[in-house]
Amino acid sequence: MEDGKPVWAPHPADGFQLGTIVDIGADSMTIEPLKQKGKTFLAPVNQVFPAEDDINKHVEDNCSLMYLNEATLLNNVRVRYSKDKIYTYVANILIAVNPYYDIPKLYSAETIKQYQGRSLGTLPPHVYAIADKAYRDMKVLKMSQSIIVSGESGAGKTENTKFVLRYLTTSYGTGQDIDERIVEANPLLEAFGNAKTVRNNNSSRFGKFVEIHFNEKNAVVGGFVSHYLLEKSRICRQSSEERNYHIFYRLCAGAPEDIRQKFHLSSPDTFRYLNRGCTRFFATKDTDKQILQNRKSSEHAKSGPLKDPLLDDHGDFNRMSVAMRKIGLGDTEKLDLFRVVAGVLHLGNIDFEEAGSTSGGCAIRNQSGQTLEHCAELLGLEQDDLRVSLTTRVMLTSAGGAKGTAIKVPLKVEQANNARDALAKATYSRLFDHVVTRVNQCFPFDSSASFIGVLDIAGFEYFEHNSFEQFCINYCNEKLQQFFNERILKEEQELYQKEGLGVNEVHYVDNQDCIDLVEAKLVGVLDILDEENRLPQPSDQHFTDTVHSKHKNHFRLTIPRKSKLAVHRNVRDDEGFIIRHFAGAVCYETTKFVEKNNDALHMSLESLVSESKDAFVRQLFENSASSRDAKQKAGKLSFISVGNKFKMQLNILLDKLRSTGSSFIRCIKPNLKMVSHQFEGAQILSQLQCSGMVSVLDLMQGGFPSRAPFHELYNMYQKYMPPKLTRLDPRLFCKALFKALGLDENDYKFGLTKVFFRPGKFAEFDQIMRSDPEHLAELVKKVNQWLIHSRWKKVQWCALSVIKLKNKILYRAGACITMQKTVRMWLCRKKHKPRIDGLVKVQNLRKRMGRFTEVVGGLKEGKQETSKQIQGLENAIDALMLKIKNTMMGRIDIDHEYQALVRRSEKLLTDLQNKKKEEEERERLRRIQEEMEREKTRRVEEERRRQQEEEERRLKAEMELKRKQEEEERKKREEEERRLQVEMELQLQAEREEEVARQAVLEQERRDRELAMRIAQSEAELIPEEALNDSGLRSNGSSVPASPERAALGASTKLKSYTMEEMAKEMTELLARGPQVQANKAAANAKKFELSKWKYAELRDAINTSCDIELLAACREEFHRRLKVYHAWKSRNKKRNAETDQRAPRSVMDYGPPSPAGGPPAQQNLAPPIPARQHDVAMNRQQRYFRIPFIRPGDQYKDPQKAQKKGWWYAHFDGPWIARQMELHPDKHPILLVAGKDDMEMCELSLEETGLSRKRGAEILPRQFEEIWERCGGIQYLRSAIESRQARPTYATAMLQSMLK
Repeated sequence: MEDGKPVWAPHPADGFQLGTIVDIGADSMTIEPLKQKGKTFLAPVNQVFPAEDDINKHVEDNCSLMYLNEATLLNNVRVRYSKDKIYTYVANILIAVNPYYDIPKLYSAETIKQYQGRSLGTLPPHVYAIADKAYRDMKVLKMSQSIIVSGESGAGKTENTKFVLRYLTTSYGTGQDIDERIVEANPLLEAFGNAKTVRNNNSSRFGKFVEIHFNEKNAVVGGFVSHYLLEKSRICRQSSEERNYHIFYRLCAGAPEDIRQKFHLSSPDTFRYLNRGCTRFFATKDTDKQILQNRKSSEHAKSGPLKDPLLDDHGDFNRMSVAMRKIGLGDTEKLDLFRVVAGVLHLGNIDFEEAGSTSGGCAIRNQSGQTLEHCAELLGLEQDDLRVSLTTRVMLTSAGGAKGTAIKVPLKVEQANNARDALAKATYSRLFDHVVTRVNQCFPFDSSASFIGVLDIAGFEYFEHNSFEQFCINYCNEKLQQFFNERILKEEQELYQKEGLGVNEVHYVDNQDCIDLVEAKLVGVLDILDEENRLPQPSDQHFTDTVHSKHKNHFRLTIPRKSKLAVHRNVRDDEGFIIRHFAGAVCYETTKFVEKNNDALHMSLESLVSESKDAFVRQLFENSASSRDAKQKAGKLSFISVGNKFKMQLNILLDKLRSTGSSFIRCIKPNLKMVSHQFEGAQILSQLQCSGMVSVLDLMQGGFPSRAPFHELYNMYQKYMPPKLTRLDPRLFCKALFKALGLDENDYKFGLTKVFFRPGKFAEFDQIMRSDPEHLAELVKKVNQWLIHSRWKKVQWCALSVIKLKNKILYRAGACITMQKTVRMWLCRKKHKPRIDGLVKVQNLRKRMGRFTEVVGGLKEGKQETSKQIQGLENAIDALMLKIKNTMMGRIDIDHEYQALVRRSEKLLTDLQNKKKEEEERERLRRIQEEMEREKTRRVEEERRRQQEEEERRLKAEMELKRKQEEEERKKREEEERRLQVEMELQLQAEREEEVARQAVLEQERRDRELAMRIAQSEAELIPEEALNDSGLRSNGSSVPASPERAALGASTKLKSYTMEEMAKEMTELLARGPQVQANKAAANAKKFELSKWKYAELRDAINTSCDIELLAACREEFHRRLKVYHAWKSRNKKRNAETDQRAPRSVMDYGPPSPAGGPPAQQNLAPPIPARQHDVAMNRQQRYFRIPFIRPGDQYKDPQKAQKKGWWYAHFDGPWIARQMELHPDKHPILLVAGKDDMEMCELSLEETGLSRKRGAEILPRQFEEIWERCGGIQYLRSAIESRQARPTYATAMLQSMLK
């Protein structure tokens, strides 16, 4: 793109507009339109294309353009359309633009004759040229052909299809009635399958594949029509500007009065299935007057008839009747068709209302009684049966009572409406199938050599709201686009091969992933939809969610809110999905997907219609399910997948297309208003993209899209060359020109008749040729120079050819000698070939003897005997080999002896294999026996383990029971002690009060007596007696006795007087002091052995060696007392913030004695400890094992994550004192401690002081402790302590020593 040259830039209305480049950015260009100077706009770089020098120039084949892109394609179509040239080629593909008016003589009989037998490209583009090419390819290649006509609604597909059929039947027909029938079949199919839509007044609402069959002489002998995907939803509802199928309106407008009255017909607005859409007739001024007023709708009377040059409801009814007669339909069958159509109309007028009963069902309105009667009459049904079938459905029970019992289930109003519409759609669909079947019966054929099929199917569609029909149509177009790409590319490659270019294969982007998204098994959209239909309560939302979940990350599928259109972004995720098709992304709204995918009726309705009194209606439904299936599914909406049926039909169609040659016609709709001479560029560009034309251009870019015949280039540039060069042959002229220009050989290729250019290189070549005269003179000089060089090279080539000929003669002489040698060798080989072959076979047999050795090696019995047999066979083989070498044996003799050896070897091998099998069988039985023994052992072991587990559970239960009993006894003892203490305190208080009162009385008596004695001192005779009594009295009150006897007497009296008091004091002190008194008593007992001055080593030796039980217990008491004092001292004098050296869990240590600092005791209700010696005797050195959770305080702060993982603290108490201790912490080595060696790190408290025996679940079985102890290496640790004489004698050391002995 040179400066100042025009380019094509995007335009919203025209598709592209001419402009010049003002500035170039990173990913966009600034364009100034030629028609709007001074204004600029930005355009993406990939959407700006170079323009031709002459934008008004047009070519018949777009591949002849200098610049091959979508902008030049659109401009070429625009220019040709403005000149009424509606057909254009892109390679062998025909683009047909609908003119919306009759172009004179374009389809005349003279035009048909012009195109007969003419090659493609010799005449202007035409649909007749494509039809004739298909016929000639069928005739020459002896291969059936297909013509695919596609395009959106209103693009002219149906008309072009009719022109193809007319051309083939007119040009190559037999002139019989069958040719006319094939052409006349179209109006009948259009009446029943075409309708007015927003985009097209005569839109085909089904796809069809029309086959025209030819005999061996390539003459038309018959035809066949296949149809696909009739739009059944249109039967029941249409949008306001659309109509139902033409047949309904033609019957209302053009039927004779007797038929109208017989079928109870009236104006379209009286029928529900017609009045929700457009109710106006198509008519001209003349035919509008012929339609009676009572047949016109109010809308028609108000707005007048619809206008279309090809449609006239009144006249088309008469033409349709004539066409029916021509294709062989009698009056009776014609009336049958009209009667069913009228029956469908009356069926739609049946209304329902809620029933007054409590059943919750519905009933037919009274106003619909007449309509019900008409419908039943037209369809040959009983009125009551139809009423019941529309308002109820029959169900057959499969369980709970008599199997097969029929139950009538009433329908709600909505369900009844759906059932009515389903019956209408099913009836019309089967009627359409019947019409197609009758059409096929009109032009039968006995045999066919080949056929030409014309496929008329809707092209790629996307509207504001897209439903199931668009989904199926676009899926079909995806498959056709894939076929289109494969076939077009194949033709391009065939052209390259025909011209001898020898280029590599051109590749393209495949859309198989999009096809798999729709049709893949299990996960494809169609299979997911079928699975949803099979659910008891299917829903569109659940189907959509399943599609999104199955293809969450699929490139081709996304959610609606990612759409570029605002109307689609309002669709919820469970209401639709977007699929990225080859032509663009389309948002499908899944409402009614499930309903439209089901093509089945309730069996009760289908059975009703199948048993109609009318033979024609009965025939329509004769292919329904068999009676057995009907019994299974009666009353249930059986499932017939529309999508799956369409997929199978489409695959059959594509298989048929792939087996034929193919031609393509892409129909284009020039404007949405459907008027002539109006070209909407943007809308046409979109259609070109959707039809794959832009993709074809992209494919061409990978090859040599620009091409020109040699004579055209010669004529184009002849005027620039001097006469000397113009005398050259056109091919030599072009070759000399290209060589002189020095063009890159990769940019062009010389074929047999054409020169092929890479994209854009033709333009460069043209620019060079049209340059200034000086450059042209230099070019002529180069051409002359190349001619001289080429002629000199020819001379050299001639000389080399002579030399080559001489060498060839010499080569042939040598070849003759080689041939003679080879023949002699062959004769010799033929003579000795039997011996050589026999020797090879015997040698192969000799090599197979290795298998015998392997089998013998696996035997356990009879090896020697078998080895002898093998040795004998080997000797026989060696003897035969020697015989073959030394004698002239014939082939028969060699084969005879060889076969004998083979049979012998096979017999031996069979015997060996049988022996091997017998041994294997014995071995298998032995293994089974061993397995049974192992199984028996396993069961015994399991039984032993089960008994052990039961024993452990029993022991644990006993331990728990024992703990509870001890706890209860302790509580009872404490309660009794508290009760005694209270009683003693009350009694002591009473005695104190009595003592105070008695002392007061005695004191008063003493004072009275002293007073009396002072008064009576004068009386001398009374003094001795009174003194004696006074001294006795004093002796009673004094603590010092006068004489031993008196003292004894006083003590006795005092003991008697104060016995209760002393006893109360003693009990009070006992209860007040508690553990201290017991400890003092124990200490008093211990002081029998005065151990306070013993050294630690002496205590340890005494514990380890003494046989005196009392001394041993005293030493243990003293040892643990010192440990407690040591740890208390260490605790008081530790460093601040130092980690606590915790020897046991805090819950254990808190049960210990009061702290040395005089703090309160940790456990106030501790039971009084029993003296050590008594404890040993009482417990009889009882072995008890405990396990409790344990977290060291240091670990709790070092690593909070690990602190959440609790460790375990294990203890083995030998009598009252600990013998072994373990700590197990996550991610740490186990800590093992034994008494004697690790006393300083072990718990110093006695079992009673720890309180472990009172902790629920703390005590474990001995086996549990011993397993953990052994797993953590405790046996080795204890053994080393015993061997180093560091372990104190305990139950564990004794057991280990006895085990080692």
